[in-house]
Amino acid sequence: MSAWNFIKHLPCNFYQKNLNLSRQILRPRRFPSISASLSTSSSSSCFPSATESLAAPYLSVRIHCPKHVVDPFSEALLCFGASSVAVDEDIEEDDEDSASGSSLASKEICIESIFPVNEEVKMCISQAANSIGLKEIPKFKVEMGDELDWITKNQELFQPVEIAERLWIVPEWTSPPVAEAVNIILNPGFAFGTGEHPTTKLCLLLLQSLIKGGEAFLDYGTGSGILAIAALKFGAASSVGVDIDPLAIKSASHNATLNNIPLEKLELHLPPSDDDSSSGREIPLRKEQFDVVIANILLNPVMELADHILSFAKPGATIGVSGILSEQLPKVTERYSPFLENISVATIDDWVCMSGTKKGGVY
Repeated sequence: MSAWNFIKHLPCNFYQKNLNLSRQILRPRRFPSISASLSTSSSSSCFPSATESLAAPYLSVRIHCPKHVVDPFSEALLCFGASSVAVDEDIEEDDEDSASGSSLASKEICIESIFPVNEEVKMCISQAANSIGLKEIPKFKVEMGDELDWITKNQELFQPVEIAERLWIVPEWTSPPVAEAVNIILNPGFAFGTGEHPTTKLCLLLLQSLIKGGEAFLDYGTGSGILAIAALKFGAASSVGVDIDPLAIKSASHNATLNNIPLEKLELHLPPSDDDSSSGREIPLRKEQFDVVIANILLNPVMELADHILSFAKPGATIGVSGILSEQLPKVTERYSPFLENISVATIDDWVCMSGTKKGGVY
């Protein structure tokens, strides 16, 4: 399997860490399919505009999840078929542990999940549970939901996000709260990256501190294109975003148009599929091409693709990796420290972004 096939295989950063919110709605999952047909027309978006509507019946699934695995299990549900999830800490008082008679509220949390009507819910939940090592399938209840405009719901939830002073992420359907700020206009589509998740904030703050003007930037796993666009707004000379998901490339292309980014400054690429590789088509990236490389993906690809990520950075370039939890940091540091110096770590909640400069003579 090509290294590119690991990039953002899943939408798995779509859960949040602040579980103090009783019902925390998460973004719709992405639908990765490297072989899907692709149209990069800048006039279209995979996320309807505020004037469009998408309504359909759905399955509402309420799942009892052990509290200690709510984050990875929420992630896994999105990976295996859920369209969205919401964390709900309110457990019905009559749900009791039959063995001990104690309320499940101390042990479990409820996840309200939405599935397409044709999805095999039990199989999806089983696969999600198995993927994170749960020995038993969590209890769940399925109900048929009425038609509801989920696009509008998500638009209502995605409001302007202040990343730092004079740096805002602004939905396409709203006006910038601070007109003179650096405003990144966004329509996320079904791609990761709205600025709300701690890892995205960490990467934006890192990028803001790194870009001085004239840099070549690589967004490795671009999602909505938020980092690639931000780099140009901060003063980078050029920006490249790569992702295995055609919908992400389409979304990023639309967002570039929203921000008046010239096509010659922002390149967006799908990697070659297995069939394309055999025909000799290669992604047009060179080794040691970039001054700044950021990969906001997941732990496994961050580890598996370290050589690949490092290879695109010039000696002395800054490399940032995120999408990892603080407890995973020692493993990531051990993997990257032979190739990076001046390593630093930034943290928001339990999420970290590790960065460092590439040593000379590496790759």
